[in-house]
Amino acid sequence: MPLDWNGLFAPRMAGVTASEIRELLKLIDQPDVISFAGGIPDPDLFPRDAILRAHERVLQSNSLAATALQYTISEGYTPLRDWIAGRCAMARDEILVTNGSQQGLDFLGKLLISPGDKVVVTAPTYLGALQAFSPYQPQYIPVPTDADGILPDELEVALAQRPRFLYLVPDFANPNGVTLSLERRRQVVALCRRFGVPLIEDAAYSALRYDGEPLPTLLAIDLEAGQEGRVVIHAGTFSKTVVPALRVGWLAGPAPVIQKLVLVKQAADLHVGTLNQMVMHAVVEEIYDSHVAVLRGAYHRRRDAMLAALQETMPEGVTWTRPAGGMFVWLNLPAGIDGARMLERSVAEERVAFVPGAAFFPDRSGKATCRLSFTTNRPERIREGVGRLAALMGRMAEAPAA
Repeated sequence: MPLDWNGLFAPRMAGVTASEIRELLKLIDQPDVISFAGGIPDPDLFPRDAILRAHERVLQSNSLAATALQYTISEGYTPLRDWIAGRCAMARDEILVTNGSQQGLDFLGKLLISPGDKVVVTAPTYLGALQAFSPYQPQYIPVPTDADGILPDELEVALAQRPRFLYLVPDFANPNGVTLSLERRRQVVALCRRFGVPLIEDAAYSALRYDGEPLPTLLAIDLEAGQEGRVVIHAGTFSKTVVPALRVGWLAGPAPVIQKLVLVKQAADLHVGTLNQMVMHAVVEEIYDSHVAVLRGAYHRRRDAMLAALQETMPEGVTWTRPAGGMFVWLNLPAGIDGARMLERSVAEERVAFVPGAAFFPDRSGKATCRLSFTTNRPERIREGVGRLAALMGRMAEAPAA
């Protein structure tokens, strides 16, 4: 008799759904669609020459090629870990290389969450984090934010419930572009230390700052407070600053945590591809800072173009964030406009794509919101797409039930 595969799946899979963003990325291949959907880097800015040189250097050397094409240790390629450790001001044994930071989030969910455990997130929060954590069946405690990030008083109430951890994107957050202020960074780390709650810092966008001076990472603030009582586990990635396809990210945290995560890594995939790690190390050693400067210049102009277009075209009742960096602008829509319904009409009528905001809330609230990404379109195309979106929004505001 045929197998009932659905009946064989573990109960935890019942709450696992497809990423709305992954589905929307399919629209990028349609040339007539202006896509503000994917939070992805511009492929025209990939450092292809540096990547080619790195591959040639590794593979044309007998000794390097032998290493690159062989198994390696689960912790990651040692020179790359040393480079990351130097940037984080940490020891090598406090670094684990992962297949992108997304794998790191999954590993942390596996390590820390049992069914029914509480996990604190912002409202809204990164959809990929919800996807990584949800199979382990947590109860989410969403905490609201304002222009300076997560609200400390509400966070204190949440931490008093003894959650397994707090997850934060402190710099130019995905999805709303908000940056946690310096004062609140210190408050958040102090609160997590006081309650003994781990703090997962997702630093995917921290290098992409366009305005103001860089702020210390939560990891740096935690280290300043002393080794005793450390709480921060820092997730980083090269996907936004070099290329995503090599799938090289990392976790940085206290050595006992990294030791356990190494065991999780061994069970999952043994190690990140050695060749990819060696190539990434060669690339970042050669061009990392200069390449990030190029990205900042290009994305800065695109962010400015989107903010200007929103200011010039959006109808009354629409508000938006003004991110100091990163990839995203967050829109609050007029009452009566549902982001998911607007997307359907936007693709059909205006050929413009974005991500409806409900996807970023654990309880699927926030329906009158949406996320726009500005990184993959040139300024003139951004202006065109925002103008089309504003025209649709004006029509929907006039007849919201249509």
